[in-house]
Amino acid sequence: MTMHIKKKAIVASGHEAVSRAAALILEVGGNAFDAVVAAGFAGTVAEQMLTSLGGGGFALARTADHQEIFFDFFVDTPGFGLKYSQLEPHFFPIDVDFSGSTQEFNIGLGSVAVPGTLKGLLHIHERLGRMPLHEVLKPAIELAKGHELNPVQAYFIKILRPILEVSATGRALYKPNGQLLQIGKTLVNSELADFLQHLHQDKGKDFYQGELATRMDQDMRNGGGLLTAQDLATYKVIERVPLRIPYHGYTLLTAPDFGGSLIGLSLFLQEKIGDIAGPVQEWGSPDHLFRTLGLMREVERLRKQGVNSQETLTRYRQSQDVQTSVEHVRRFTRGTTHVSIADSLGNIASMTCSNGEGSGYFVPGTGIMLNNMMGEDDLHPDGFHAEPPGQRVGSMMSPSALLHENEVKLVLGSGGSKRIRIALSQVLTQLVDFQRDLSEAVLAPRIYWDGDEEILQIEPGFPAEVLQELQKEVKINVWQVPDLYFGGVHAVQPGIGGVGDPRRGGYVQVVEL
Repeated sequence: MTMHIKKKAIVASGHEAVSRAAALILEVGGNAFDAVVAAGFAGTVAEQMLTSLGGGGFALARTADHQEIFFDFFVDTPGFGLKYSQLEPHFFPIDVDFSGSTQEFNIGLGSVAVPGTLKGLLHIHERLGRMPLHEVLKPAIELAKGHELNPVQAYFIKILRPILEVSATGRALYKPNGQLLQIGKTLVNSELADFLQHLHQDKGKDFYQGELATRMDQDMRNGGGLLTAQDLATYKVIERVPLRIPYHGYTLLTAPDFGGSLIGLSLFLQEKIGDIAGPVQEWGSPDHLFRTLGLMREVERLRKQGVNSQETLTRYRQSQDVQTSVEHVRRFTRGTTHVSIADSLGNIASMTCSNGEGSGYFVPGTGIMLNNMMGEDDLHPDGFHAEPPGQRVGSMMSPSALLHENEVKLVLGSGGSKRIRIALSQVLTQLVDFQRDLSEAVLAPRIYWDGDEEILQIEPGFPAEVLQELQKEVKINVWQVPDLYFGGVHAVQPGIGGVGDPRRGGYVQVVEL
């Protein structure tokens, strides 16, 4: 008698509808890459304040036969065909109030970078998917026809209200009848539904090279934007080799960009300091938090000195500066969404997408808000509008996978702007160094060193005596509740299960096959 053993496919994302979209594709025979594309499109509808077809993203793919590809479809700097000296970009700041801190962002037509998400999702599907595109798009189309707002998305609509009220399209979508949409209300984006309905035939040509591209160009020229039809026509998805970071017998596959390099820097220093000073014995102890704070401050210092890429990280690791960093730490020691998928075949996909906070500008007739990536200060260390047109903008996003003996043990990533690398590093060190289980690691309180304000942001949950010790050394701000400000790590353990971070509405869907 032959016993049939069921295999699991697992999805973790920031929204129940997004996880269900991916699961539906897996149930009908799609692989992890079909599923991540379905989730990507669904996210632009259900998580519309975090991601958009007018934004950018990264995806890490590892196939069952161990092929590893990092898909870079993040944004480019705009302006091909324009004379910058004659421009005054439409570009202005807004404050976004989280529950315990305020962060400034810039919006307007001058904040729009060349979008890559639409082309990126189509590229991944063509490259690694096996289901027809029209089937992969169905969940997103149904969501666009109408879905109820959950608490997380309603909260984002509330805090990003100034952006949504910039245009008539935004007001019509999010303030029908003059009232801002609340929890449980139905959001309908019929223009986006129609755009998606025809996408399997058009394959994005109209958006990047056709009438829509011409309309965007005209609107930008008339309104102080920098995006041109030439920018859109020349945009390309880039396939890269993932960054491989060794750490205590494991290997982290991650983004060969700002975020992944800074995670690599943090883990490298963590390992070096552990070799010299010994391991921290207890998570959450004064020794643990002081060491973590010291690491964050040192990584931030090095980031400002230019250690923020794969090349500069390699040079740093081979330099005498490492010992200086170790001594620094020892002296002290006393707008984004993500989906992780592992299918039953051995494929994994980890994808992080972002629209920033959104520019306020909607592509006419599509229901698609374009990004404000040219207005994110952490993406432009040399200053706003300092780079020439056509350059790929760096990002803190770091979709990742953790390997042990060449087997994928974890698929993970996070949203959270500047806090992405911090959230991922803290989860990874708990799993590897403290042998905590995945749920403990994701749900545990986090800390973040805000170097601009010289203050340590702390989620509730650490012992009072530890906080008292920290307060003797640095200014601290203890939040009242865990918050999406600290990221949202959605992670999957292939064949076992997953955890969706409740800070960002995380939801896990398991498919028994």
